[in-house]
Amino acid sequence: MTSIKRRLLASAAATAVALIGLPTAPAVADAPGQCTYPNKKYEGRPWALQRVLLDELWKQSTGKGVRVAVIDTGVDTKHPQLRPAVDAGSGKNLLPKNLKDENGNKIERGKENGTTDVVGHGTKVAGIIAARPGKGTGFVGLAPDATIIPIQQNDADGHGTAKTLAQAIDYAVDQKAGVINISQDTANAVEPTPLLKQAVDRALAEEVVIVASAGNDGLGGNVKKTYPASYDGVLAVASSDRNNERAAFSQSGDFVGIAAPGVDIITTVPGGGHCADNGTSFSAPYVAAVAALVKSKHQDWEQEQIVAQLQQTAERSTAGPDRLVGWGVVDPVRALTEDDKPIDKPVAGGGVTDVEAPTPAELHMGETPDERNARLATYVIVGGGVLVAAIAGGAVALRDSRRRSSRSAAGGTT
Repeated sequence: MTSIKRRLLASAAATAVALIGLPTAPAVADAPGQCTYPNKKYEGRPWALQRVLLDELWKQSTGKGVRVAVIDTGVDTKHPQLRPAVDAGSGKNLLPKNLKDENGNKIERGKENGTTDVVGHGTKVAGIIAARPGKGTGFVGLAPDATIIPIQQNDADGHGTAKTLAQAIDYAVDQKAGVINISQDTANAVEPTPLLKQAVDRALAEEVVIVASAGNDGLGGNVKKTYPASYDGVLAVASSDRNNERAAFSQSGDFVGIAAPGVDIITTVPGGGHCADNGTSFSAPYVAAVAALVKSKHQDWEQEQIVAQLQQTAERSTAGPDRLVGWGVVDPVRALTEDDKPIDKPVAGGGVTDVEAPTPAELHMGETPDERNARLATYVIVGGGVLVAAIAGGAVALRDSRRRSSRSAAGGTT
């Protein structure tokens, strides 16, 4: 198994095409089980939802009428909590056809409408946003009446490109998405092809809220920009833990706009059931869901005003933003109740809060580091030999690290 230290060394040895890794989920004493697809249901209420007064929140908004595009590895509609949440007719698969792995073997591409997910990453992201209430589980999406637009743009072998990511954003706008979630980020401080920024700017001009993960390369205090999170107008999301502090892996930088729970996050997996995972990949959809709630309640608000509302009402220990958690940890209830009038920019001053960490419900499932490394790769975007990005939520398999390192040494790109 690749340790965190070895993962960081592998990343440091590579060139501008290195991948961002994610520390494997910490062992949980009462979770000796394995995470398979499908998996068992999580019976309790996850800690990230315990901290929210859901009944009070949903009196204000449930996200009804808001379409959220999940640009990811697809969304598996076999999951009973996701089937009614996904608009399959609006989905899209942007992966190239006739996919093959490094050995020339055919890779399963998935359905044209993006409703298959052999990796599980997109299914996890979608569940955090809009999973419907389900029998036998306390897990539910924060915006349980929002609609998911599944856009399959990447996979475990990194067949997504900066160009297809730009195409995915354009497609989401065409499908009337009000919010776009992008749980992907660049591996190094290398700005990608202008096509991506152009697509972002077009979406913002259409008043679409764009939420992106900040990245998982924050161990050791590493600070660098990631893309598309660093683009102006994109709300970059860092990960927080139960104490509202930055998770150790979470990327830092002055571009970070807000934080959200990203440690031991329970969510949906393909086929049914739930698993726990870590990463800014799962913090971003938490924020995207709250954005959908605000947008549903205030349909006339501009995207900048929605972002400012989330930041102004976030829980923080300082008066203004910092490079670790931005304006603080998103507070869904405050965002929906302290909303007398829209604001264009957050203002330093009030809002400083001290929140007691919730008592986690019993965690019934998990997965071993070996299983994570074997099944969940870090998914790569490659654009014109300039950009390499990773979906910030999986762990790179040891074989992939070695392959990339050898290619980097040879002067090639991954």
